[in-house]
Amino acid sequence: MEQIKSILGKIKISGETVNWQISARTESPEQGLEFIHLRLSSPEPAMLPPLSLKWNVPLLDMTARWCPDAKYDRHIPPNWGKALSSMLTASIPLVQLINLKDENRMLIAVSDAKRKVDIKCGVMEESSEIHSCIQLFSEPEAPISQCRLSIRLDVRRIFYADAIRSAMDWFAEIPEYMSVPVPNAAFDPLYSTWYGFHQNLFAGELEKECALAGEYGLKGIIVDDGWQTDDNNRGYAFCGDWEISKNRFPDMRGHVEKIHELGMKYLVWFGIPLIGGKSKNRHRFSTKILYRMSHKDVGILDPRFPEVRDYLISTCEKAIKEWDIDGLKLDFIELFRFENEDPAVRENYAGRDIKSLPDAVDSFLSELMARLKKIKPDILIEFRQNYIGPAIRKYCTMLRSSDCPCDALTNRINTIDLRLTSGNTAVHSDMLEWNFRDTAENTALQILNILFCVPQISVRFSELPESHRMMLHFWMDFWMEHRDTLLNGHLKPCRPDLNYPIVSAKNIKETIIAVYDFNQRVMIDCEKEETCFVVNATGCSDLILEIRRKPITAECFDTMGNPVPFPVPEAGLVCTNIPESGLLKLTF
Repeated sequence: MEQIKSILGKIKISGETVNWQISARTESPEQGLEFIHLRLSSPEPAMLPPLSLKWNVPLLDMTARWCPDAKYDRHIPPNWGKALSSMLTASIPLVQLINLKDENRMLIAVSDAKRKVDIKCGVMEESSEIHSCIQLFSEPEAPISQCRLSIRLDVRRIFYADAIRSAMDWFAEIPEYMSVPVPNAAFDPLYSTWYGFHQNLFAGELEKECALAGEYGLKGIIVDDGWQTDDNNRGYAFCGDWEISKNRFPDMRGHVEKIHELGMKYLVWFGIPLIGGKSKNRHRFSTKILYRMSHKDVGILDPRFPEVRDYLISTCEKAIKEWDIDGLKLDFIELFRFENEDPAVRENYAGRDIKSLPDAVDSFLSELMARLKKIKPDILIEFRQNYIGPAIRKYCTMLRSSDCPCDALTNRINTIDLRLTSGNTAVHSDMLEWNFRDTAENTALQILNILFCVPQISVRFSELPESHRMMLHFWMDFWMEHRDTLLNGHLKPCRPDLNYPIVSAKNIKETIIAVYDFNQRVMIDCEKEETCFVVNATGCSDLILEIRRKPITAECFDTMGNPVPFPVPEAGLVCTNIPESGLLKLTF
């Protein structure tokens, strides 16, 4: 249909456009950075035509792929492999190829973070080239007469994370993606009930745990699934009425007041799209669902119905007002999607005042935030990976890693990925838990792997062994003392293809380096009047440090905070012995 001359060569645009007119222009603000601006127009409102943009480049000095939901899969797939899919409620339309030096080699980002976008960068076997393809408008939506979007191509040889952050800054400049101010409380560590209690919640027990949680610096509690049902079977059949269990919380407002008296915030979980098969509301909304998950006895509400949006918003408003809680954990937003066909098509959109599902979700969240902020201007809203994109991030104050119980490695990968794409939004770990029979050194790894985000902890503090209490006190005290560096310092996560073996954060007064692989050489290049902390999260005591100048002092601590003798090292390449899950402090 049309070809665009780009810094990547010729890009072919194809699709069944029928009555649509497509124009494209390029813009290059600096060498290696280019924007392709697309405009589609139709004389009469019509469904957007599915489009694809395709190009090939030589596979030169490209060894890994970074995308927002890659997790462990950092390899470059074949061109017949799976594409990255993004939409309002899932992921970010961004894919990057990098080399072994952590340099950006090609980054692709699409400005449309609401509609479904598929991006594929894969190896073409026949030519050892990278075959890239962007697919647009693949899902049906309400007829419109024009559409604009831009594609960002970045081949600058810069640190890969800087290229990602630059792309996210570009997203943030798009007016409809501007994020909300984030209250300071969003950056406070929290206690979560999920792994510690699951659905077996009772007000009295939570009050006791919160009193202990405060000793470790936790400033709030998230009461997860279970408050709305007496059932303990881990399902969602009773979701949808959102009425407090009087058996578990006989005086909810009084209970919240007791938590507030401890100086802690109070957040409550809502599985927002769920309408359970055993809820009282199942008949009321039986014709207003997107699809059913029969194996979980639950339906997914269709927010294109105005009464669905109003019910959900009113329910959240009621909880904030009646219980005086401080925020909400909104779960399962990614389920606002189509499973197979769109039921609205066969019903000719009857009863739906918004035809586009992404637009309906966007409208719902926009009105929800507006109405809740009238009640609580500093309302706290938590979203969970993978609804993390720039078009939806403006409706939350906290983004949490997806669930990874007891999995320190996944928690590290998830939270570092989120840090690179979340701008000013607070990034939280998945809730930390561990086996109380394990050693303090091993359990400390749960914390050390999420140092560069906000911790959430979900253990029963009343049952912690003494060594675990000492470990938790030491590392939470360290996190609280250095949180500004950890959260706001310049973040440098190395080698995503190796699961970030070294991560550092730096400001003008200190550098904090966490080492997760004992095979790494740790570079310490500090100026005078600077402090460097080396966190040993490798599982062994031997580390190799390359120190550019001799430090003035050296202090070492084991994972429970006990001092360990440690001589001041000389400049150069040195082998050191830092206790497992321990800390080295060097002053220059």
